[in-house]
Amino acid sequence: MASRLAAATLHHRLPILAGVCSSSIAFTVDSVPHFSKSVKKLKGKRRVVSRRLLLGLGASFWAQFMSMSASDGIGGGRFFMASARQQEGASSPVEESLKNVEWPEQFPFKEEDFQRFDETPDTIFYEAPRFVTHIDDPAIAALTKYYSKVFPPSNTPGVSILDMCSSWVSHFPSGYKQDRVVGLGLNEEELKGNPVLTEYVVQDLNVNPKLPFEDNSFDVITNVVSVDYLTKPLDIFKEMCRILKPGGLAIMSFSNRCFWTKAISIWTSTGDAEHAMIVGSYFHYAGGFEPPQAVDISPNPGRSDPMFIVYSRKLSTA
Repeated sequence: MASRLAAATLHHRLPILAGVCSSSIAFTVDSVPHFSKSVKKLKGKRRVVSRRLLLGLGASFWAQFMSMSASDGIGGGRFFMASARQQEGASSPVEESLKNVEWPEQFPFKEEDFQRFDETPDTIFYEAPRFVTHIDDPAIAALTKYYSKVFPPSNTPGVSILDMCSSWVSHFPSGYKQDRVVGLGLNEEELKGNPVLTEYVVQDLNVNPKLPFEDNSFDVITNVVSVDYLTKPLDIFKEMCRILKPGGLAIMSFSNRCFWTKAISIWTSTGDAEHAMIVGSYFHYAGGFEPPQAVDISPNPGRSDPMFIVYSRKLSTA
């Protein structure tokens, strides 16, 4: 049960970067209005932030993180890893994060939470094709296996799929085909090389979040390890709802790896469970979706890249 506290201290682990050890930074709850509600007790005297309190964290942590990063000489383009290892046998905090959430009435994030260290146009950053994968093979296999369970059967008449923020590979099951599989991304050369796509669109969603598709036209939308780069997520998720068919499925997958200079500040200042909440909040506040759910499909916790899913379906009446 949530309880009101006059003051409490939130300890948040620094994101782990290659060659940089993690540490913790403390925040006081009573100094942040969003954090005035509750702190849960788990396992004795250990206290962790409730799901509601986590919403709104971002800018202050980001400022401290970036100052440390600058002093450590961390350059742009390096991958950043954001979370601690999960204890074997423990229930996944990611899967618990979207259960029984008491969402604030208003979208809790501010404009600065979607700022990035590198604000140069994304078209410049992605100008050169990157024919590489951004998660390791076990994580890719876990995602492909998940798709095989939730996708419509291959070659189902009338099925359309949109792979948003697509590249040269979509991680769909081997041999998977539909009459229409659209890729939307930033690099045309990568999109041309994606064998699963039947068509593609080159578009920077951070400049123009309007999706160039008809209403109710897709059965499934996927987004692989790119939701953390979206600076206008509510606009985009509203568009996703518009173009999904009633009952259509949206699957947002992410790991703890990213180009940290291009990821939004609220993402780089939080961990895996918070990331699930952030993505869940996009579904919730966009409207027209069922309550979002989170799934931890990490194949080898602590030994390979983790893999998480936040998904929702368009309401049948939306």
